[in-house]
Amino acid sequence: MDEETGAATEYLNAGDAFPDFVIRPSLGTGLGFVAFHPGFADNGRFYTVHTEAGRALETRTPTHEPPEDTRVHGVVTEWTADDPAADVFAGERREVLRIGYSRFLHGMQQIGFDPTAAPGDPDHGLLYVASGDGDEVPDFRPNPLDPGQPQGKVLRIDPEGDDGPGGTYGIPPDNPFVGDPDALGEVHGLGMRNPHRFTWDPEGGRMFVGMIGEQSIDSVYELRPGDDFGWNEREGGFRFDRSDPSNVYPLPEDDAENGYTYPVVSLGRNSGVSLVGGFVPRGGPYPVLEGRYLFGDIVSGEIRFADTAEMVRGGDRAPFYEVGLVDAAGQPTDMRELAGDTRVDLRFGQDAEGGLYLLSKANGKVWRVTAATEEAVTRE
Repeated sequence: MDEETGAATEYLNAGDAFPDFVIRPSLGTGLGFVAFHPGFADNGRFYTVHTEAGRALETRTPTHEPPEDTRVHGVVTEWTADDPAADVFAGERREVLRIGYSRFLHGMQQIGFDPTAAPGDPDHGLLYVASGDGDEVPDFRPNPLDPGQPQGKVLRIDPEGDDGPGGTYGIPPDNPFVGDPDALGEVHGLGMRNPHRFTWDPEGGRMFVGMIGEQSIDSVYELRPGDDFGWNEREGGFRFDRSDPSNVYPLPEDDAENGYTYPVVSLGRNSGVSLVGGFVPRGGPYPVLEGRYLFGDIVSGEIRFADTAEMVRGGDRAPFYEVGLVDAAGQPTDMRELAGDTRVDLRFGQDAEGGLYLLSKANGKVWRVTAATEEAVTRE
């Protein structure tokens, strides 16, 4: 951004950089995410996710064997800026990871580094990759439950290593499936439909994953190494029947034998359409939100939170609460109104000081949250 005029400047155009870059049919395509290495200020490295189709399906080879009906590739790229402080990118890039998906929906989602990991910690500098199942009704495949496939997982890789496939990244030795001949060493967690967003609680380092369900349940999980969320045999805390995807069913009596991990927060579709995860503010400019996991609904733009103290693995699902908004003049508003009375396509952002931002893909605007008060929340 130009400091004198406030005008936005283009740092990098990913669409121009890749000849097979695709933004159609919109959902799940284009430039999906950007993650800066924790040492970016010194090493200039950052990472992007984008989608490719067309000639790439014939000329580029995915890191792992792709589905026979692959229609799109999700690609992680490492960029190294010559000058990390420059307003426009100049430098080099290299491909790190490429995964094939059968559908444009539920491909690669968020990538990111654990901000709670200090230099010297085992997790420092390791890149997490949320990989969707690449499926849609009625094509439910077993890939999410198979640790030998990259779809339907959260992967954990070392972008500075070289012992992974093709030598473009490393496999952290403490990953849960390292040494298992039937599994990919990159797998950190499995059994996921669409692990759209993840974050870490700065206090205690718990990792929360927001998952968009099929037609009945959206959920938030606490992810630990090796967890299996059960998709597509489970949706949230219920049994899923592939032949009847519009409904969910009670768990069987012997369910404990399956070893599935269940959500810490769940929402039925009467409370939203597609869950988008956010952040857990700690020690920042919003004391009222301290220790509260913020999330929302992609379509309506409704914003909610749950107390992390009530988000207990193996316990009852935590209650969640609605967050009200007011505009700069102090008048009540909501994200749908701010987005132009349309599908909001809500996203959350956070800066280094803990400041929160609300984004709408509908009109491309970003709003900064200037304050939070107890009066802005009500029980749902």
